[in-house]
Amino acid sequence: MSSVTFETQRAALADVVAIPVTPFTEIGTVDQAAHRALLRRLLEGGIRILTPNGNTGEFYTLSPEERRLVTELTVEETGDRAAILVGVGHDVPTAVASARHAGENGAQMVMVHQPVHPYVSQGGWVDYHRAIAEAVPELGVVPYIRNAQLAGARLAELADACPNVIGVKYAVPDAAKFAAFARDAGLDRFVWIAGLAEPYAPSYFSAGATGFTSGLVNVAPSVSLNMIEALRSGDYPGAMKVWEQIRRFEELRAANGSANNVTVVKEALASLGLCRRDVRPPSSTLSEDERAEVAAIAAGWSI
Repeated sequence: MSSVTFETQRAALADVVAIPVTPFTEIGTVDQAAHRALLRRLLEGGIRILTPNGNTGEFYTLSPEERRLVTELTVEETGDRAAILVGVGHDVPTAVASARHAGENGAQMVMVHQPVHPYVSQGGWVDYHRAIAEAVPELGVVPYIRNAQLAGARLAELADACPNVIGVKYAVPDAAKFAAFARDAGLDRFVWIAGLAEPYAPSYFSAGATGFTSGLVNVAPSVSLNMIEALRSGDYPGAMKVWEQIRRFEELRAANGSANNVTVVKEALASLGLCRRDVRPPSSTLSEDERAEVAAIAAGWSI
C-alpha cells in the first residue's frame, strides 16, 4: 500500500469523526430506512468521515450480522462522499473478520475498540492490535485508547511493527496525560483524535489533536463543524462559545458514568422526528423530565 493512500486516510481523520447512531424499528431490528436517512443528513451537513459500529452506534449490543449490515449500509449510502472508519473489536478472530469485511466492502480504515477483557497487559494490548493490523495491511488502523495505564512507548512499538497504524482515538479524560502520551508515542507520527468529543476537543487540540469524535453531530452537524473550524484557526474563544452551547447536552450524556450517552442523542433525534428513541439494554430510555430538557436543547440549536 503506497504512503499516498495512507496520507489520504490520515488527512480524513483530522476532522469531525462522526459516530452515527444505529436506529431501531418498533420490533427492535435495525431500521435501515431511518439509518440511511440519518447518514444522508450527516453527509449533506458537511461531514466527511463516518464511524459505523462505534459506541454511539451501540456496537456492543449488535449481533455480528447487524454489525456487517451497518457497515454495508454506511458504505453504500456514503459512496465517495466521505471516508469510512469501521469499528471492530471483541476477540481477535471476530475483529479480524470484521476488519476484512470492512475492507472488502470499500471502507478505508478500521477503529479497534478498547479491549473489554478484564485483564489487559500492555504487551497483550500490543499483541491484540498487531494481530488485527497485520491481517489488513491495506487499511489504516486507529486504536481506540481508553486505558490510562497504557504507555505511549507501547503505541510506538505497535506502529514499528504495523505501519498501517496511522491514527489514535484517545479517550482518557485527562488532557495532561494525553499531551504526555502523544509525545511519548510520537506527536507527528499519528493523527490524534480527541476521543471524548466536543467537551474535550479544545483542551486536546491545544496539546496536539487535529480531530475529534462526535455523537452530538447526529443531531446538529453545523454545531460540531463550527467547533472544528474555530479550533483549526486557533480561535479558542470561538471554540469555547460552541463548548458553552453544547455543555448541558454533553453533561446529560456523561452523567452517571455515561449511562445515557447514546440515549440522549437518540432522544434528541426522536424529538426532531428523525428516528425512534429506542436503545438496547444495558442502556435505557430517559425520564419524561429529561426528555423535555433534551428536546428543548435540540430545538434551540440551528439544525
